[in-house]
Amino acid sequence: MTLHPQAQAVLDQLNAAPTPLKDLPPAEARATYDRFIVPQNFDPVPIGTVEDQMIPGPGGDLRIRIYHPETADTALPVFLFIHGGGFVIGSIESRDPQCRMICRDVGCMVVSLDYRMGPEHPFPAAPEDCWAALTWIAENAANIGVDPSRIAVGGDSAGGNLAAGLALRARNAGGPELCAQILIYPVTDLFFEQGLPSYALLDADYFLTRDQMIWYYDCYTPGLTKTDDIRLSPCKADDLSGLPPAQIITAEFDPLRDDGKRYGERLEAAGVAVEYTCMSGMIHGYWHYGKRIDAATEALNLNIEALRRAFHAQP
Repeated sequence: MTLHPQAQAVLDQLNAAPTPLKDLPPAEARATYDRFIVPQNFDPVPIGTVEDQMIPGPGGDLRIRIYHPETADTALPVFLFIHGGGFVIGSIESRDPQCRMICRDVGCMVVSLDYRMGPEHPFPAAPEDCWAALTWIAENAANIGVDPSRIAVGGDSAGGNLAAGLALRARNAGGPELCAQILIYPVTDLFFEQGLPSYALLDADYFLTRDQMIWYYDCYTPGLTKTDDIRLSPCKADDLSGLPPAQIITAEFDPLRDDGKRYGERLEAAGVAVEYTCMSGMIHGYWHYGKRIDAATEALNLNIEALRRAFHAQP
């Protein structure tokens, strides 16, 4: 296959930036990243209510954004969404349209987390914040109107890493019980230790490059080049049984492609139900270019369908 013209057009615009994100101070990189994405993402759709709230976290209060559909139901399923951005950039705001559409079309509550990021807050701040958010949802289910037996987690890229790690931690801790994990081009092997074929794309010009990953490492895990910690690399877990059903969506021209595929194969081998899709002609990050790339709509619809099935499955 060849690079899709829509992906090529976005890639050309990304490469035309006067200063690469990795060469900017982190705060400026975050603002630049959001300024680029937000106007090219889907338009925000109306839903019942959207509210920002602070919850307790291991390093102080954490901001979450709660999306509530137009319904009077008081025991809604809930999807904890974790944004991507290499554990350094990204925001609630940059993925707001996707969270709104999931909320509306699935008929579930969505909780989007503003977790701490590097370099100001290196590992393990991010996974600890995600765990705090998940346990807060489970412990406050009755107060916020959600069904604790219908909790799903998910995220894109770094968010997929954090969601996969959450699923492992929840299984190992005996709960909260999860009914699905939605992993959008996840990195489950943070330092690319598996030697997979798609890693060669790091040295090509498809947005996610080796230099970009080195910058993420330097910010998020300074001094580390390998790990056996499943909070960093969920693929290092010896046992993947007993995990919630997984939907994994990758992109053909993404260094993370074979990482997501391999993780899905290992989940299936461990008896976990997996739905895997690789988007032809796509680059890393296509999911948040809703106005520019048709595959973003296709992938989001697959996410919505997977969550509908998970939330409405018969026990």
